[in-house]
Amino acid sequence: MFSLDRRTAVALLVAGALFIEILDATIITTALPIIARDFGVPAAHLSVGVSSYLVAVTIFIPISGYMADRFGARHIFIAALCTFMLASVLCALAENVYSFTAARLLQGIGGAMMVPVGRLVVLRDVPKERLVKAVAILTWPALGAPLLGPVLGGWIATHWGWPWIFLINLPLGLIALTGALLLLKNYRVDTGPFDWRGFLLCGAGFGTLMAGLELLSSMNASRIAPWLLVATGILLLVLAVKYLLGAPAPLLTFRAMQKKTFRVTVLGGSVIRIAMSSTPFLIPLMLQLGLGYTAVEAGTMLLWLFAGNLAIKPATTRIMNLFGFKRILIVNAVAIAAGFMALGLVTAATPTWLLGLILFISGMNRSVHLTVLNTLNFADIPHTQMRDANTLSAVLMQMNRGLGITVGALALALASYLAGGSNAQPDLMHFHLAMLFMGGLALVSIIDSLRLAPNAGNAVLK
Repeated sequence: MFSLDRRTAVALLVAGALFIEILDATIITTALPIIARDFGVPAAHLSVGVSSYLVAVTIFIPISGYMADRFGARHIFIAALCTFMLASVLCALAENVYSFTAARLLQGIGGAMMVPVGRLVVLRDVPKERLVKAVAILTWPALGAPLLGPVLGGWIATHWGWPWIFLINLPLGLIALTGALLLLKNYRVDTGPFDWRGFLLCGAGFGTLMAGLELLSSMNASRIAPWLLVATGILLLVLAVKYLLGAPAPLLTFRAMQKKTFRVTVLGGSVIRIAMSSTPFLIPLMLQLGLGYTAVEAGTMLLWLFAGNLAIKPATTRIMNLFGFKRILIVNAVAIAAGFMALGLVTAATPTWLLGLILFISGMNRSVHLTVLNTLNFADIPHTQMRDANTLSAVLMQMNRGLGITVGALALALASYLAGGSNAQPDLMHFHLAMLFMGGLALVSIIDSLRLAPNAGNAVLK
């Protein structure tokens, strides 16, 4: 019983660290105008505070698995947590955009090392029959943090001052640090020399691609530089994959892709993750620009999506055991697409309670789908391959979050073009078209799910 309790506590600890890391990627978005005013720069210039964090996280995720094996997962998790807390203090003390950006880069490095290592500890420690419960705990931060971040950041910046956005990480970090010292075991695995070439190719590719995607999502006037960065990033990643496939001791391998269940969660799973990741961007904008909500009203309405996430969570394991992975992935993808299409029919005459109900049900479907994907992801991965599978999955999920915002912005721009090519502020019709596009994108993921065997992933179900 003690072992089971310890594993649950470790999963909760890592989930808390994951929540803090994802929250810090989005919490400053609504506070940027206030921070920019204190720095004496235009708010648009501070988008680098968002992009630098995301780029740092993406670049350093691939090295996290090697570091955990080489120096011990417990040591790396604690060091990363301390780095994250130190960077949070430096963010709060920053006096200009340069020191702020440097602190955000350091904070991203801490987050990149902290979360994948923590999740690796859980995945290696938990037996297959306990995987569903562990993944359910690890999934909730990815559901709630992107939705709560903008609301919480705006409120704190308005009422307490923007430095407290970062200072609140200190008590949370100290709690996590205490838990890590008490609960984590220092797993080590024999490793060979570090693959510097693989790290530099992967880091440059991921970083350049994410920087380009972030610039695209910011909807700046210039489009040449972002597309050049995206193209360069893709080219570097192609070279990285070619190198890793032939390297004798690569930074990471792609052996996990040989498992059908893992491959489906990477391909079709990425498609629907991108669609779902667009909601924290598209829905608040639609409520404010299309329906005339205030920022506070839009944030409050978005909480219905979060409420749906939480409400279904206790029943998710039972749903998976009852219906199986394949059936849920197909039926729930249709339900998610229907939710987008329902949002595409909302007008100023739509009752508030009905809009809240649509968001609540959409949140339930979103919660079930992410939990299923994250569980199926590792259902057939042996423990000896868990490090590489976890690293590859963490990088892709980070990219999916960035792509969700970018694809949402591009869908909105495409809708504006189809409606007449106006560069003016988007109206409700533009958002309707964007929602229909994201619903169609969610349906595309079903193609991959149909190829699964009916009993796929049953080894981890009761």
